[in-house]
Amino acid sequence: MTELSEITVAVNGALGKMGQTVMSAVEAEPGLALVAGADPAASNSTVSAPGTSPVPLSADIAEAIAAVHPRVVVDFSNADGAMATFRAAAAAAVSAVSGSTGLSEDDLQEAAKLADDAGIGIISAPNFALGAILLTHLARISSAYFDYADLIESHHEAKIDAPSGTALSIAQAMIDGRGRPFEQNIAEKETLKGARGGDFGGINLHSARMPGRVARHEVVFGATGQTLTLIHDSTSRDSFMPGVMLAIRQVVETKGLVVGLDRVLGLDNKP
Repeated sequence: MTELSEITVAVNGALGKMGQTVMSAVEAEPGLALVAGADPAASNSTVSAPGTSPVPLSADIAEAIAAVHPRVVVDFSNADGAMATFRAAAAAAVSAVSGSTGLSEDDLQEAAKLADDAGIGIISAPNFALGAILLTHLARISSAYFDYADLIESHHEAKIDAPSGTALSIAQAMIDGRGRPFEQNIAEKETLKGARGGDFGGINLHSARMPGRVARHEVVFGATGQTLTLIHDSTSRDSFMPGVMLAIRQVVETKGLVVGLDRVLGLDNKP
């Protein structure tokens, strides 16, 4: 039974690794109450995670929202799942937080309209690790002082997209901070195609996928006689939970679409 002051939360992607971690974190967080889960792979009527009691499970997030009407729905699925969550949340006047990546500009425009029309808050962020957000902020600042840059990101072997959404966000922040593309070495002889990585505004961007990793992002700046390296490692999915809990509390006080945890932290307004 939940108290009136508690923020009730439903989780989309409840059977996935991130969904399970979110459920446990919500259950342990004072002032939050886990009330439902949703996942397209649902075969049972309830779901639980380590440290949680069973809650109702639906195959469709719209059904879960209709059944328990949470104040916030948290989505960790994929781009299609995120959009389904935003549409269902907006239809029920429920706020939404999503860490799903791969959303297009058209998706974000639709999410903004859904939030505005429904008078709700939606927070969409490619990464909820506070250290990764700070790395992005520092990379943006540093980019004004260096001409060359590489970005290397490593994730677990089951990650389906490359490069990561976070890596693309970091790269865009670097271009924004520099105000123009980086300079770049162009190999005269490429003995292995793709060895220099992808090209994002002159940034050579490399992706690695292997067991044993959760998430790692490394930015290397180069100038005459020196380099500057910024690294952030997430060694477990727990690293994302403080940011998710912060977003849940913030989104109920928000109207409209917020993209990026940096805006929740106020870093978008800092030099």
